[in-house]
Amino acid sequence: MSAAAASSRIDWVDYAKGLCIILVVMMHSTLGVEKATGQLSWMHEVVEWARPFRMPDFFLISGLFLASRIDRPWRSYLDGKVLHFAYFYALWVTIQFAAKGYGLAQELGLAGALQAYLMSFIQPFGTLWFIYLLPVFFVVAKLLRPVPPLAVFLAAAVLQMGQIHTGWLVIDEFANRFVYFFAGYWLAPQVFRFAEAVAARPVRDVALAFAAWAAINTASVLQGWATLPGVALALGFMGAAAVVTVGVMLSKTRLAEPVRYAGENSIVIYLAFFLFMAATRAVLLRLMPGLDLGLVALIVTAAGVIGPVLMFWAVRKTPLAFLFRRPQWARLASPGRRWHSAPHGQTANSEAR
Repeated sequence: MSAAAASSRIDWVDYAKGLCIILVVMMHSTLGVEKATGQLSWMHEVVEWARPFRMPDFFLISGLFLASRIDRPWRSYLDGKVLHFAYFYALWVTIQFAAKGYGLAQELGLAGALQAYLMSFIQPFGTLWFIYLLPVFFVVAKLLRPVPPLAVFLAAAVLQMGQIHTGWLVIDEFANRFVYFFAGYWLAPQVFRFAEAVAARPVRDVALAFAAWAAINTASVLQGWATLPGVALALGFMGAAAVVTVGVMLSKTRLAEPVRYAGENSIVIYLAFFLFMAATRAVLLRLMPGLDLGLVALIVTAAGVIGPVLMFWAVRKTPLAFLFRRPQWARLASPGRRWHSAPHGQTANSEAR
């Protein structure tokens, strides 16, 4: 199956994205609880175990369907792949600052808080860096279209292994993550063939292969090898293959339908989870101070995943739909004709695949 042929929703892709967004929310929830209490929980080990593959898989999947869109005219491409994400970043970074405004003003003063807000359009703020970086990847991938893909991939791999730390998040995360995004775009046919091969294998064989990967990932994390140059790159791709494998296996049953739905709405969750995460953490730590911190992190994770979906359902047919649907005014009109949007506008997920 080619990437172009796979433009409609594919269950295993949504299951894989669902797993990734849950792991992302889990990381922020766990680290947030630990920062607030000054103590580590048993969930810390789970978060560290997922670190080698959590974001590599997210970026690889983000590039899977690019082949069917990369040759669009620049105006259309920029509308869908840059302005789309720029709108949601600008909106939600403003919401984040509004939610944290009092604390920031107390810490930095009004001028300092305003400066921090303006800097967020250069140095991505908080949890929204993924939304900021995706348009950069889309533009760079299109600009590099004439370059042999193997050369781009090798250069991106060298950047990743270089472990660049400049302090500027866009530069550092581009160097660290672009290789996975580009691999998703360039190797999409191979990824889909791999998924088809997994689906055709007996469950026992798949389970044994998954157990072998889990053992390698666990040993690498425990021994401190997971961050070494080359090792981190290999673990990222191996972990991405493992998440694809789990996605394929979950797609054979409807028992994990909520995971698929989370994947279908992964950007909705990514945009809004901080609201529900922060509120739930504050309530639990205040009202139930003796509760096990690992359990607190799990409850906060659940709130961070479920809350944004409920919010999306609540506002999608109201004037607040702009929170998750890009309005008509935030689109580039095609030359010579009006640009018609979808019946209910373009959701945050519309250009995320």
